[in-house]
Amino acid sequence: MEIKVDIQKCTGCRICKNVCMYDAIEIVGKKAVINENCVFCSACIESCNYDAIEISGLIASEKDFSDYSGVCVYLETYADKIIDVGFELLSSGRLLADNLGVYLSAVLICREEPKNLNKVFNYGLDKLYLVKSHIFENNLDDIFAKALVQVINKYKPEIFLAGATMFGRTLIPKVAAIIKTGLTADCTALSIDTGKKILLQTRPTFGGNILATIITKNSRPQMATVRPHVMEIKISNNIDDKNGGKNYSSEDYKSKIEYIKLDESKFKTKYKLINIEKETEEKINLNDYDAVVSGGRGLGSGEKFAMVKELAGLLGGVVGASRAAVDSNWISYPHQVGQTGKTVNPKLYIAIGISGAIQHLAGMQTADIIIAINKDPNAPIFKVANYGIVGDIFDIVPKLINRIKSGKTLI
Repeated sequence: MEIKVDIQKCTGCRICKNVCMYDAIEIVGKKAVINENCVFCSACIESCNYDAIEISGLIASEKDFSDYSGVCVYLETYADKIIDVGFELLSSGRLLADNLGVYLSAVLICREEPKNLNKVFNYGLDKLYLVKSHIFENNLDDIFAKALVQVINKYKPEIFLAGATMFGRTLIPKVAAIIKTGLTADCTALSIDTGKKILLQTRPTFGGNILATIITKNSRPQMATVRPHVMEIKISNNIDDKNGGKNYSSEDYKSKIEYIKLDESKFKTKYKLINIEKETEEKINLNDYDAVVSGGRGLGSGEKFAMVKELAGLLGGVVGASRAAVDSNWISYPHQVGQTGKTVNPKLYIAIGISGAIQHLAGMQTADIIIAINKDPNAPIFKVANYGIVGDIFDIVPKLINRIKSGKTLI
């Protein structure tokens, strides 16, 4: 394999040098020269506007994915119920499937059918593959992985989605490794390249400093895990009900469920569940509240969180925080919102003294209404805020508190 520069086409524009992450390109005499540091990543070829760089010696191979079709969602359960991220993925999956003109299916693996099973058909689901057995009682990921692999290999979806939950983050990489496909973890956005008909998978990378869009070119299914609470739960357009979806009966959805029987003798595991212990530290679920009021570095100290707590209490909400505030020990980790904390999707999110680093935005930018209060008019938080207030938070927040106490609206 060899990479070379056509000096007749090269203009010395330096674009290839700027995109090279390996210091493999030098500009000599207004021409690009590639040195021994090159790892053949092809970044320079894709960036060159003059087609002046090429790799020779590559064996071209066109893979046939014509037998893969459809979008499939893994529905995770907890305490005999399908968890919310499953409905979020069904809503998003329906949009992806419509863009591709394909069907939407889901896989449910359980010991007993969950109590809210009928809800899945409110989101445009075409087919549910239900795997039910006592062997799934203890949520051992390697057993679940073997079941998922059998379903994927049989029905061959072109896209497979799962929640980036604690269980999903251990289960889905096992599945991807077994079927030898790519996996983009912790996605915050999904869309379809309508020209190439492939999945665009967006996630924070480089410590959350940039958002990368990733594609899976050479393997199927295109597999991604998605952070909970970043996708909107939306009833399908073909469900006509003002109260949030049709309440299906067993007869309504019977034809859409395919029960899959597996050979239980093939599901041996080296794991053994010894015990389950409850978390003893402070437990708070930020997603149980319609309003989240978060404080950041601009507060200056933990004592200043008192006004954040007061405002949250008046709104019937909960206190959130940026990573900077948590790292400063002003408030405990369960309150942290962002890439390394919780992802929230409340009706109202108020950011007080938070600049809006991309890590924090990844955890709250899907809120219905965002109000930002910051003294810096150029703070990134204002780019996603519906309402921005520039000024001293110690002057503005007390005024908001007094306004609410007097019976006036916040906005």
